[in-house]
Amino acid sequence: MSAATLVSPAALMLHSVPVAQSRLRDETLDLTHLAAYNLYLTVGAAGLRVGVADVRRNKFVVLEDYQPTPDAPLATQLQALAAQHDLLGQVGWNKVRLAVQNRYFTLLPAPLFRAGDEAAYLRLHHTPDLQLETVHHYTHASLEVVSLFAAEKALTEWFKAIYPEGRLLHHTSALLEGVIHQSEQSGPRRVYLSIGHQEATLLAVRDKQPEFCNVFPFSTPEDLIYYTILVMQELQLNPDQDSVVVWGDLMHDSELFTILRKYIRNIRFGNRPFDLGYSYRLNDVFEYRYFELYALHLCE
Repeated sequence: MSAATLVSPAALMLHSVPVAQSRLRDETLDLTHLAAYNLYLTVGAAGLRVGVADVRRNKFVVLEDYQPTPDAPLATQLQALAAQHDLLGQVGWNKVRLAVQNRYFTLLPAPLFRAGDEAAYLRLHHTPDLQLETVHHYTHASLEVVSLFAAEKALTEWFKAIYPEGRLLHHTSALLEGVIHQSEQSGPRRVYLSIGHQEATLLAVRDKQPEFCNVFPFSTPEDLIYYTILVMQELQLNPDQDSVVVWGDLMHDSELFTILRKYIRNIRFGNRPFDLGYSYRLNDVFEYRYFELYALHLCE
């Protein structure tokens, strides 16, 4: 008879540490003076991303990308990484922002929002499991819009324990703030597409106001094309004429972008958020990647 092998919590934590895909740091980063920096995190199926911005210089000086650990809860991955990381888990930052990446969110006009009813609002789109999830809100003050979203309960408990003054928000809020920041005051309706791991966020903005925002799952390029064209048609936009701006985890020569360009004639990659500085260490990173992480700098 073979005996069952007991795995200790420490061993489980060790096996849950995400693998670094890139770690870019400016040599001006001063680890002895964290109050001079903001810490930004995005957590989801695409992995864990870490960004640090110098507050005085309004400049990103750290960008790190960690591949997710299969089958490990996000909270476990985050804790495992923090246990051996010199930035994540450290206290004393000027501000800390964490964006969760999932499909469990909705947007509500601010005048209709009443604090304490977050779960009831969200239940129209997603029924949260309150044993495993917590429900939060984030107010876009300049837009008079409130984002309501669910997050992994263990993740939020860890975050609030380490960073009680930190701000938790949904990745669509970062995308929205970033797009509004660099869109035209009297600009036409335009569609923006952010591509993640088997998920795509579609956002439509006109005259610096959001008109549509949703996250769609996709497993094939055809799925992505279907949702993108469907949204454009619903908004009375023409895939042969109207432009689409793309950010996310893809390459210029990827099959996904090739197919997108075939069906949407006027498609282009987006830029990093305007009016921010970026260390020269990030020069080799495509500008259309990590947009939501950078845009956390624009969120209050």
